[in-house]
Amino acid sequence: GARERRRTTKMILKGVLLVELGSIFGACFLFKKNTSQDFRQTMSKKFPFILKVYYKSTEHANVQNQRARSRKVAEQQKLGI
Repeated sequence: GARERRRTTKMILKGVLLVELGSIFGACFLFKKNTSQDFRQTMSKKFPFILKVYYKSTEHANVQNQRARSRKVAEQQKLGI
């Protein structure tokens, strides 16, 4: 009945809230770790889709040229600059 629907609705909302909180903490973790070029290289090799989503979100948040800066640093490291 109505009580069971209410209970189910609460469980679904708790699940959505947990997923949202996990997403926020994950984004914060990536933002802090992304200062490391080694971390970005590892992410691009193992989880390219996550890095792609990260770059898209930073572009939407008006953090311009993060992807270009990452490439430039990687190229400089390859050249030993």
